[in-house]
Amino acid sequence: MNEQARRRPPKPYRRPKKDPVRILAFEALRAVDERAAYANLVLPPLLKKAREAGDFDTRDAALATELVYGTLRRQGTYDAIISACIDRPLRQVDPPVLDVLALGAHQLLGTRIPTHAAVSASVELARVVLGDGRAKFVNAVLRKIAKDDLDAWLERVAPPYDEDAEDHLAVVHSHPRWVVSALWDALGGGRAGIEDLLEADNERPEVTLVARPGRISPDELLDTLGEDSGLPGRWSPYAVRLTEGGEPGAIDAVREGRAGVQDEGSQLVALALANAPLEGTDTRWLDGCAGPGGKAALLGALAAGRGARLLASEKQPHRARLVERALAGNPGPYQVISADGTRPPWRPGVFDRVLVDVPCTGLGALRRRPEARWRRRPEDLEGFAPLQRSLLREALNAVRVGGVVGYATCSPHPAETRAVVEDVLKGRGGPAVAAEWVDARPLMPGVAALGEGPDVQLWPHLHGTDAMYLALLRRTA
Repeated sequence: MNEQARRRPPKPYRRPKKDPVRILAFEALRAVDERAAYANLVLPPLLKKAREAGDFDTRDAALATELVYGTLRRQGTYDAIISACIDRPLRQVDPPVLDVLALGAHQLLGTRIPTHAAVSASVELARVVLGDGRAKFVNAVLRKIAKDDLDAWLERVAPPYDEDAEDHLAVVHSHPRWVVSALWDALGGGRAGIEDLLEADNERPEVTLVARPGRISPDELLDTLGEDSGLPGRWSPYAVRLTEGGEPGAIDAVREGRAGVQDEGSQLVALALANAPLEGTDTRWLDGCAGPGGKAALLGALAAGRGARLLASEKQPHRARLVERALAGNPGPYQVISADGTRPPWRPGVFDRVLVDVPCTGLGALRRRPEARWRRRPEDLEGFAPLQRSLLREALNAVRVGGVVGYATCSPHPAETRAVVEDVLKGRGGPAVAAEWVDARPLMPGVAALGEGPDVQLWPHLHGTDAMYLALLRRTA
């Protein structure tokens, strides 16, 4: 060190600048990682608290939302890029440091935030939440990432498609390899279809509302939203799509329960069951897996319009309370109970229509719950299988001869869809139940690309919905 350098006074300590938007995004990511929480449940209360404190306006909330969801959706891609910029295995980097790095990588590679702003804001965040020492590490890594754009990085970190197609797609589109393989098997076809599906999983989904029959019409709901805030649904006659920036919690009809947030695929499943042809009585309906209540609320309103009564059953008491809230104000008779659908308290053969939207891996809702793709494992399929078969078997026992059961999942994986139905019908793993397939396709009028039937698989890239599956079955004896 020369004499001049020795005499130079040390730089005064500068307090890190606290950025409420990025601190909130970091807190949300930590909750997702540490508590296995879901971003769609963690983020709204954090945003509400920030607004009430006067820290956030609409643009701040939009940026925080983009940072959280964008980082989670692209986590696999960003992990591969970060790995190429450090001299240790990724697992040896502390999770909070990885969260700051991923937030920075998303700003650099997935947004229009200028490079210098993305790096400096991320380093300041690191100083606040990690300390000055680790902030230097964050700074060094992000400066390496900033040297190339996303396409250039993908050329470096993703294996060529011709050498390993599934691993290439996994890195480029940020899905675990096993999920890519499972979705590709379910979808069939060549490269274009699976790439379209994986890209759709990484897009921000529209917020879709349902106008609950007997309480508000779709036209009335559109009128309350105003000309620039809502559009009619694509497929469901009760659907209304919010335009960019719409907040459902600020809509009076949603707060009052006359409308609700519900994906259009979920609406189509409920409508198909409600409209399936039926002979004889049509007075008793059952939703056997009703939580959190979206389908139950729509079914209850449709049942009320026909003079029928809905029983909504949910095993988890806290989810049963959500069902009660969703059904509050329903125009017709209904009842909500907390019960296990595999050991039902109701007598067999007493319902005319039964829906079981069974617990599953949720691979059909990765647009809305991007963190689910990183939590699920292939062995989870085996864990859900006995429950899914048991719930479908009991649903068929609950319906009268001639009545209809709808088996639904928010997963396109064959092990959770048609395989479950065929096993129950053929008596694999339990007594067979006499039932026949009902073609569900005519019950979704106007919806294209529904496959060969008789069951239906919806897709994000084809229908703009979650990847909902529906099989309709009529009990025959």
